[in-house]
Amino acid sequence: MLYHLLAPLAKQHIVFNLFNYITFRAAGATVTALLVAFVFGPSVIERLRRRNVGQVIRAEGPASHQGKRGTPTMGGLIIILATVVPTLLWARLDTRYVLVAVIATLWMGAIGFLDDYLKIVRGKPQGLVARWKLIGQTSFGLALGLALLAWPLAAPLPAASTQLPLFKYILVLFWPPAYVLFVTVVVTGSSNAVNLTDGLDGLASGLTAIAAGAFAVFAYVFGRVDWSRHLGVYFLPGAGELTVFCGALAGAALGFLWFNAHPAQVFMGDTGALAIGGALGTVAIMLKAEFLLLIAGGVFAAEAVSVLVQTGAYRWRKKRHGKEYADAHRVFRMAPLHHHFEKLGWAEPQVVMRFYILGVLCAAIALATLKVR
Repeated sequence: MLYHLLAPLAKQHIVFNLFNYITFRAAGATVTALLVAFVFGPSVIERLRRRNVGQVIRAEGPASHQGKRGTPTMGGLIIILATVVPTLLWARLDTRYVLVAVIATLWMGAIGFLDDYLKIVRGKPQGLVARWKLIGQTSFGLALGLALLAWPLAAPLPAASTQLPLFKYILVLFWPPAYVLFVTVVVTGSSNAVNLTDGLDGLASGLTAIAAGAFAVFAYVFGRVDWSRHLGVYFLPGAGELTVFCGALAGAALGFLWFNAHPAQVFMGDTGALAIGGALGTVAIMLKAEFLLLIAGGVFAAEAVSVLVQTGAYRWRKKRHGKEYADAHRVFRMAPLHHHFEKLGWAEPQVVMRFYILGVLCAAIALATLKVR
């Protein structure tokens, strides 16, 4: 909005020319997101507390988590507000890249909000039934995949394609129906991976800031013809505006982390986790950088894989050897992965800080692939 209002005034005064620079607007979006979170965060938390919107702690979880019972949740509303408002203020609204990213955030956030509402406000322990939650996620993935086939964003490239890291100008081409399925898996997997990671104070929000920061760099590089040519990646006209969105998401995550750091004053709940995962997955799809998301979000991926491995191995051993054997021979002491390290005796802040370090390492490796090409 600010771009459309102020950039045309550059002819009258040079200071308004700043709004033509994506880097300036991305920085503005990041700072605005932080301010929105700082200003509106306390009032949102207080309203949640007054309405008794408190976290439900699983009985089978670590004993140290029982003290968190009743902590306000659904704080993901802060993240959504602090991401969408700065994006609408600072990004160009005549590019579909930004509009699709905002829609993804709101769509997935709405699914998470419904789940939290049913679970906490209406007192239904399961919340939104897993089947319906999955339908909501996959419906967006299918809609996104079909929309990208019908109205491609990256006009020079085949719609049903993605880039491979480490290689210059190498595309993986998909059969169109397979591409729609691929998009659906990426969006659904990303949203669920962030949701599974959100189990310790500050863990998911900190890792989100790291991953969003990395993708802000990718969006900027892919959206500039000179940088993309120099680094051997495909130029995606208009994709640079996603730098503003990713900057807002990173700022929102950091602003939320102010309240979510140990000991947490508020949890993001499915409202925030699904919105973040959906946003990151959608940005990666539009940038044709799905494999880079797997690298930059390596900790998210590891958390999701740990649950899949634990569940699969348990079911297989239970079928072959019985329940007692399966219970005694679990792959991890507890899944997701962060609970495994808690069971090993690591303190919660220790797990979070070490996972941050791994998150920075994963983001650095992903960024390094640009030059390795």
